Formats: sequence, C-alpha cells, structure tokens
Amino acid sequence: MTTTSTTRSTNTSTTTSSGQAYAGAPRSAEHRLSMDELAAVIARDIPAGAFVNLGIGQPTKIADHLPADSGVVLHTENGMLNMGPKAEGDAVDPDLTNAGKVPVTELPGAAYFHHADSFAMMRGGHLDVCVLGAYQVAFDGDLANWTTGKPDDIPAVGGAMDLAIGAKDVYVMMTLFTRSGEPKLVPQCTYPLTGVGCVSRVYTDCGVFDVGPDGVRIRETYGLSAHELAERLGITLS
Repeated sequence: MTTTSTTRSTNTSTTTSSGQAYAGAPRSAEHRLSMDELAAVIARDIPAGAFVNLGIGQPTKIADHLPADSGVVLHTENGMLNMGPKAEGDAVDPDLTNAGKVPVTELPGAAYFHHADSFAMMRGGHLDVCVLGAYQVAFDGDLANWTTGKPDDIPAVGGAMDLAIGAKDVYVMMTLFTRSGEPKLVPQCTYPLTGVGCVSRVYTDCGVFDVGPDGVRIRETYGLSAHELAERLGITLS
C-alpha cells in the first residue's frame, strides 16, 4: 500500500568544509530547487561522521555543502578517503580528481589506495551512505540508472551496482520529471535495473520521498503541493 505524508522545517545557515558560509535551501520552498540547492539539502541530511560515496555527476555537488565540523568522510570509487570540496584556481591538481575526473581537494588524514581496495570497501558494507543519480526509481526502491535500453544509449553501469547493494543507505538525487514531463519516480521501473529494493530515499527538485517495501512517502515538497505531486505521480495521500 502506498502511503504519503509531508513535513516542513525552516531554512538554516551553515559553514561548508571549504570554510564558506552557505545559507542553503529552504526545507519548505516556494520554488523547485536547483541542483545546488538540492545538494545543500542532502548535505544536511547526511549523518555526522558517516562514510559516504558521492556518485558521478550532480551528487558530487554535495561535497561543497558539507559542514566543516560534520566529520563526514567522503570515499571515491577511484581510490580516496576524506575527499574535500571541488578544487578551484591554484588548488587544482590534475592528478587529484574524483571518480568523475573533477579536480578535488583533500582533507587532513586523506588516504589513497588501489581501485580493487576501493571496490572491496563498497562491496563489503563499509559505506554508510551513497548518493546516486537515476533514470528511474520505483516506489519499492528498485533503481535504474545505467542505461535506458535505447539503441543509441551508451551503457555506463560503472560501480553503481556495487554501491547500490553495498551501502547501508542509498539516496538518489535527480529531477522528478523528464524533459517531456514523465515521472522518474514510478510504480515499476521500465529501464534495466541496477539494483532491486536498494533505494531508501529520493531527493528531487520538487520534493523528497522515502521509498521501500511499504511504498512511497512524501517528506517535503518544493514548488508543488503534496496533492499536486500525488496526482502527477499516481499515488494516494493517506
């Protein structure tokens, strides 16, 4: 059975790991969130001291919004622990990148290791949270994020399947609708699956949703009401 509810909280300010003040995104917004605003929301929801992997693409933005005192340790698929925010200007080192080849900084105590050791950490259940992008997420937590199955699509599963089954909590960061207006949070995935029942929470520009065996629950909404979202997604408000 699909059940939903909504929650609200107020905007807060924080200091990121780069030392800059960042107001962040309101938890009850009158507009749909940008990906930077959504990254700030996710950063605030990551537990202090957690070991976290940020997937290639939009999830890497989260590193720039983590509070300096969060104790969160970022893991990269290509073999680094305690990654810092994106590197800019003179801080750019072409040999120091995340898995998406974006230049990054290192925090005190950073460590480097072989790709195989990195995957052993992912597969061994050592990550508390991973944040991935997605083409589709099902109400029960199924994940499709490596191919659409179209003839001209280039499959790119990478380490997503290892992260999806290895992390204790899997969050997805994505737009809620495609460019043509089709929902990406769906009753059942129509694209090839990356993992079954692995996603616990979905962060989108229009709202945040808990997903799993009991269905989907609306936690927060941005720019659209809970009733509008429920109608567009085909879910029932309890």
